[in-house]
Amino acid sequence: MRELKKEAKYIVERSIETVQPESSVKNALEKLRLKGPIFLLAVGKAAWRMTKAAMDKLGEDVSAGIVITKYGYSQGDIERVEIFEAGHPILDRKTVEATDYALKKIEELKPEKILFLISGGGSALFEKPLEGVMLEDLVDVNNRLLRSGASIVEINTVRKHLSSVKGGRFAKLVSPSQVYTLVLSDVLGDRLDSIASGPAYPDSSTSDQALAVLEKYAIDVDSRIIEALMVETPDRLFNVQTEIIGSVARVCESAATFAREIGYNATILTTSLDCEARDAGVFLASIAREEAHNRPVEKPAALIIGGETVVHVRGRGLGGRCQELALAFSLGIGEMGGVTLACVGTDGTDGPTDAAGAIVDGRTVQKMLDAGIDPQLFLLDNDSYHALEKSGDLFITGPTGTNVNDLIVLLCE
Repeated sequence: MRELKKEAKYIVERSIETVQPESSVKNALEKLRLKGPIFLLAVGKAAWRMTKAAMDKLGEDVSAGIVITKYGYSQGDIERVEIFEAGHPILDRKTVEATDYALKKIEELKPEKILFLISGGGSALFEKPLEGVMLEDLVDVNNRLLRSGASIVEINTVRKHLSSVKGGRFAKLVSPSQVYTLVLSDVLGDRLDSIASGPAYPDSSTSDQALAVLEKYAIDVDSRIIEALMVETPDRLFNVQTEIIGSVARVCESAATFAREIGYNATILTTSLDCEARDAGVFLASIAREEAHNRPVEKPAALIIGGETVVHVRGRGLGGRCQELALAFSLGIGEMGGVTLACVGTDGTDGPTDAAGAIVDGRTVQKMLDAGIDPQLFLLDNDSYHALEKSGDLFITGPTGTNVNDLIVLLCE
């Protein structure tokens, strides 16, 4: 018998290692051949590690720098770089203060070249409200969009039109400085105008589209917000150069490679999973049942999926999209043996929890029942974290230093 949970953990951890920013940043900078003086600005959950890699490569060519990352994601001082930590996934006052400080620093130094390093979480970590919009307005609208089940592209369409730095407005603000942007993508399809809400990329979204998102999810807002949304973002920029240096496609390819190395017939099902988390869990459970009935005994299967599901929050529990998917999958397979699913946020964070996700199998539901809880009721209350905590199936990594969507590995013995 294969140790499926250990093998799933191995595949996930090795795959995440391949999308760490160090080598990607250095390789991209090798091609750019930037010479100083350079001002460095990094935003997102991988900002610290991207900055460290850039500083190792560029050295004295970087005259000054600023990192804005999530609380707990800084790994220490970096010479000539000021480091700020702020709120994610909900922005806070520290976000606005750090962003405002960065803008004033750029205005003071007037650099000819800005190296802009973007990773997942940048939308919450790099923000200055548009004139007439309050921080509380942004938090409220963002909160309601997150709970509505809106996709990240829809959420960012609204965010961009309420911000003075998103949707290409940052690049316009710092012009004529030339902005060289390196991106770790956490958006399906690698849409550059959606990653971190596109602060240094021409915006393809419109005011009408932003208003349509609010209407679609029945989110009522003050007239001040409507007025702000009506201001169009720049659809053309002439001072930007952008390269994607990591994405979910790469982590999925790595997962397939590592699965094959340990004896699995590996297939990438999709790198753009985008639906309700619990619906994805039910669907993957049906695939597992199909595999159980039809796969040749001598050929264990590894099915690799990448993407980012959403959770329409109706209950009052604690969890994240990966945990909710895993719990729904567990209920879908029941006590079926020979099947394991790992669903993990590549950044090490799944929702407002300390878990990256979960690794579950046919014993998960029974362990919950033995612990005296009804997993179906916990799913209905969006309380996947506490259900999976009871079964001992949470997967906790701590911050990984990167962020390229979610990775799902389904192993069928």
